[in-house]
Order: sequence, then structure tokens, then C-alpha cells
Amino acid sequence: MSHWSDRLAVFDTETTGLSTRDDRIVTAFVGLMGPEGSLSESHSWLADPGIVIPPAATAVHGVSTERAQREGAPAVEVVTEVVTLLRDLQQQGVPLVVYNASYDLSLCYREALRYGIEPLSQPKPVIDPLVIDRALDPYRKGKRTLDAVATHYGVVNPAAHNAEGDALTTGLVTRALVARFPEPMADLAALHDHQVDWAHSWAENFRRYLENQGRPARGLSGAWPLDDGLH
Repeated sequence: MSHWSDRLAVFDTETTGLSTRDDRIVTAFVGLMGPEGSLSESHSWLADPGIVIPPAATAVHGVSTERAQREGAPAVEVVTEVVTLLRDLQQQGVPLVVYNASYDLSLCYREALRYGIEPLSQPKPVIDPLVIDRALDPYRKGKRTLDAVATHYGVVNPAAHNAEGDALTTGLVTRALVARFPEPMADLAALHDHQVDWAHSWAENFRRYLENQGRPARGLSGAWPLDDGLH
């Protein structure tokens, strides 16, 4: 029998920083993953973000301001093509798989607004292995970065901090989660809705933990798959 995970749209971005409000897309990748985990389609972009790429960001993804200006397409073209493709795949009912989706999708939403492009305002169904892994294996110690979670599920990232490598790895981790937790991962529509609740619950629990430690708890709204105010 077929399963919704037999056809996945995997998406990732590398950016100028960590702010979904102020930072910009530098590279992006969208791929269509089939039932064997291989890509039947792949689309990649390098953008000139129109602002300086900080050295700290370049150290992560390897793209300097000079390279982006020399080789990158105008940001408006990249954002238009990315949003158009994601919308087309969503209209086909293909699950959109994004690790830490509230970051990439919120940044993409604000990039679209920045250039007068209709944003992807109600992305659904979205699959976020970070949210799912936290909810279904809450007591496991250790980091929940993509690389750490991939290692836990026996997935090798072919190119960490590269949009294509991270997107492919996220799709493979999703398939591993389906194999490990078949019942909670069975119904796609229900799974999307569960993630909304799981993301909020995790943020509330983490906020309480930080407050009990006397540490600041900023930016933990738990809104998913888009930031507060973007749903």
C-alpha cells in the first residue's frame, strides 16, 4: 500500500542570519523525493540577498557576499521561483518537509512580502521532523540539531549546512520517523494538526524550564508552521 511519505517535497534554505524578520535567503533547495528516498526532481538557487552576508553566516554555508554578488540571481527572482514552486507542490497535496519549519517558512513568507510577492500564507500539510522527534521521543538526551537527529536515526547527511544536503537529509529522517513511529505518523492531515499542538507544548515546557533556571525565555511563542502573526 502507498503511504503519504512515498512522495515528499523537501525544502531548505541557507541565509544571512537567524532572524526571520531581517535576514535574507542566500541559497535554497526544493526537491521531490520518491518512495526509495531518491530525488526525482531538484531545484537549487543562489541569490544575491542585497545585503552583506556576515562572516559568521559565510562560515556556516560557504557563500560570501562577493560570491553571491558575482554568481547569484537577484533575490526577487529567487524568492518568486521558490514560492511559486512550493505553492504548486502544496496545491498538488505533496507534503512539504522542512526541518525547523517555522524558521524557513516564516523567513520565506517575509521575503515574499519584501518583494511584493504573494506569500505561502497557509502551508499545509507540513512535516517538521524537529517537532515530531521532540514530541515522540521527548526524554532522549542530547541535541536536536538536524545532524544529531539524523545520526540518531541512522541517516548520513551528504553535505551538512548545504541547502540540498540538509533538505535531502530531512526527507530521509522523515522516512525513518515513519518507520519508527508508524501509528502517530499514519494520518497526514492529523499529523499536521498534531504538530501545531506539539510545537506549542514544547515551547511552553521549555519556557517554564528556563524560568525555573532564572534564565530569559525570549522568542518562544511555539507558533508553527509560521511565526506569530503570519498564520
